Amino acid sequence: MKALPFLAIVVVTGLLAIVPFTLSAVMIQFGIATLLLATLAQGWNILGGFTGYASFGNSVFYGLGTYGTAVAMVQWHLPFAVGLAIGAAVAVVFAVLLGIPVLRLRGHYFAIATLAISQAMAAVISNLDIAGRNSGLILPLIRGDVMFYELALGLIVLATACVYWISRSRFGLGLIAIRENEDAAAVMGINTTWYKIVAFALAGVFSALAGGIHAYWITFIDPHSAFDLLLDVKLIIMAVFGGPGTVFGPIIGTFLLSGISEVLSSKVSGVASLFFGLVIVVAVTLMPRGLMNVIGKFRRRGWRVFSDNIRDNRV
Repeated sequence: MKALPFLAIVVVTGLLAIVPFTLSAVMIQFGIATLLLATLAQGWNILGGFTGYASFGNSVFYGLGTYGTAVAMVQWHLPFAVGLAIGAAVAVVFAVLLGIPVLRLRGHYFAIATLAISQAMAAVISNLDIAGRNSGLILPLIRGDVMFYELALGLIVLATACVYWISRSRFGLGLIAIRENEDAAAVMGINTTWYKIVAFALAGVFSALAGGIHAYWITFIDPHSAFDLLLDVKLIIMAVFGGPGTVFGPIIGTFLLSGISEVLSSKVSGVASLFFGLVIVVAVTLMPRGLMNVIGKFRRRGWRVFSDNIRDNRV
């Protein structure tokens, strides 16, 4: 990474770190939610952006991290850090076991399979006594929004560092090769199954950690909120809007859309949902490869970049 961009990233991260000491409690809570959502978008980006496998099952990992942390703390009376580690470990094991059969599917078949698994997992959890069944679990109450903010910030920094490494590594080149032409990548000697499983597991780790932090922050979880399909839709929209397969695209997309959605929902209820629908239309029509791609081309093509995108992608 070049010196100037690296310095800018350090400065921005430092400024974000001191935010809890300068803003109101409401803004801190908004920051926690946005940072965790950005981590989920980065997790999806590892598989959906670099490998091209559009997963609708990241909420499974999020839910496993949520329940892994909650069960460890409530039922086994373990510390938060241990519960967080347990949730992440469960997500990795599940990603490997699930990835072996599911990642053999491609395109819409893979998307449908991950969608079905997310709903099935919610049904399984709602029937487990250790998970509180449909009633959910109540975690120990702690008043520490600043702590959760710093944890969320550290997690997004870690996830982004991982995505940056992927973008510059041989492993990342293998994922991109799978995205462009999986059969050709296999012929070139890339173990496509192993590459996809590792990407799936990395996505699971960050999603589970975000789920664990969120569970302890809100102190209450239930199957519906932990395995929420709308969460998958939202994080995919934000990652695709910002730029899938890029390092900072999902973060930019999350912060922009979350900020605009928050303003709209506070002014006129119901407009936020309509806004996300319009974002999908705009992103697919004018920016099929995301905002970062448009910014990169805008310097050369100007406003023609939007008409070129429509023509090139035949939308």
